[in-house]
Amino acid sequence: MPQVSIIDDDDSLRGALVSLVKSFGYGAQGFDSAEQFLAAGGAAGFDCIVTDIHMPGLSGIELKQQLSADHDSTPVIMITARSEPALRERAKDSGALCLLTKPFEASELIACIEQALAA
Repeated sequence: MPQVSIIDDDDSLRGALVSLVKSFGYGAQGFDSAEQFLAAGGAAGFDCIVTDIHMPGLSGIELKQQLSADHDSTPVIMITARSEPALRERAKDSGALCLLTKPFEASELIACIEQALAA
């Protein structure tokens, strides 16, 4: 079963996303920060990473840059409540597979996860 990590500092959103991903038949584990995710072993054991961009500590973009520097090619989907073009460009330049703006439809997230798993 494909495993998806959900990294978001918002407890309720993280819980909802973990439940959503599991309801589609994937494994899912939530982390409240990029640092917690990395301390737990990072991308090892995960087939896809869903991360918020704006979090205390490492941002989702900085996490993707660190994974890339470590030669980790696990697909990363980024989510954000902000929509500035410069932010979208930074996320794209970092190598994010998808960037979803909150609020987004469950089907949009699942489509991105399916795209990531097919890559």
